Amino acid sequence: MSGNRIAPGKRRVTKKIRYGGVVVGGGAPISIQSMTTCPASETDRTLDQIAALSKAGCEIVRVSVKAEDDVEALSRICHESRIPVIADIHFDHELAVRSAKNGVQGLRINPGNIGGEENVRRVIEAAGSEGIPVRVGVNSGSIERGLRDLYSEDPARALCGSAIGHLEMIERMGFTDLVFSLKSADPMVTVAANRLFAAENEYPLHVGVTEAGPPLTGTAKSAVALTLLLAEGLGDTVRVSLSGDPVREVLVAAAILSALGLRHDIPDIVSCPTCGRCEIDVAGIAERLERELLGIGKPLRIAVMGCEVNGPGEAKEADIGIAGSREGAVLFEKGKVTGRLEGDITELFVGAVRRMAEES
Repeated sequence: MSGNRIAPGKRRVTKKIRYGGVVVGGGAPISIQSMTTCPASETDRTLDQIAALSKAGCEIVRVSVKAEDDVEALSRICHESRIPVIADIHFDHELAVRSAKNGVQGLRINPGNIGGEENVRRVIEAAGSEGIPVRVGVNSGSIERGLRDLYSEDPARALCGSAIGHLEMIERMGFTDLVFSLKSADPMVTVAANRLFAAENEYPLHVGVTEAGPPLTGTAKSAVALTLLLAEGLGDTVRVSLSGDPVREVLVAAAILSALGLRHDIPDIVSCPTCGRCEIDVAGIAERLERELLGIGKPLRIAVMGCEVNGPGEAKEADIGIAGSREGAVLFEKGKVTGRLEGDITELFVGAVRRMAEES
């Protein structure tokens, strides 16, 4: 396996697959994924989470399917979800077969625990019959037995070997509607494994760090791996895996894609780090904007500045911004002062941003 890398700024050319209305690979925009945190059988809770994820900017969602009652819930979930649903299957290939027939837009299987070639064949035949893609997700925590010795010596090569082995097996079955992911909890192993795999084929990659951790350290690990890979043109769809509320995963992924200039439909929120001169709740306003507006699909530059030192200059350069003052906050739109906000500044400014987004 060679270590060839994509030239900086140039995305790797890949096959195109489709999860419902979302295209992955083939030059399509890099999509954001997340995963619900409850069993699919908790249908109302699952749908509530999907709605929150979609509002935040998630474009593809995965749900855990661990038992027959999860499979039975998929029909309603897929019908009511506003974004494509992927069934996440481990251990029991029959659950994948039945999920494919119950409305999902994709399957995810793990070669380390789904069983041998015959089990994989059953899953692939079901996916082919329903016209849905399959993601082969290789994780460091569940590498298959035959590669564990290699994993202890060269984890990146073992992850790549697992992915390539299953790629070749599935291609022999005549199925090529595939996405691959190669994930480790170590960001640099993740980067190395994806580089190896990408040099060998043109299948799209789902990229991210598995079991990255709690919000702070998990975000740092994910940012390291995703920045290195995406800057080299590797990655067609992403997930930032964090413990806790999955909406946070979407916000971090959106921020990374926006910062790298890979998505131009995500708002850019500029806010000052705050100091003793700050006159308004910069952190609270900026966090509210992140949570509610990163998914609006508009490339607005939004400034939240705490005082009148650098505030007016930054706010003037944004599409819309505020600069704090003793009397409240000065509102800037397209470089001009358009008013002063007093009272509930957060609510007033979020409303002003929403109005601009609707009008743009």
